[in-house]
Amino acid sequence: MTAVVQELLKTFDRLTDSERLEFTSEILKRVIHLDFPPLSNEDLVLNAEGLFLELGQRESAHE
Repeated sequence: MTAVVQELLKTFDRLTDSERLEFTSEILKRVIHLDFPPLSNEDLVLNAEGLFLELGQRESAHE
């Protein structure tokens, strides 16, 4: 992740809930016009694995 992206995320975290909603709405409006290549099965599996690992860690933290 680049430094610029990290800074954007830090700024996003400091926004109020209403500002986050506004920001997210604007980002989504821009993203729908981008031409992304389809994800491969490997990409989908890696992303799913990462999500499940994160969920497992969160569940473990609450036990």
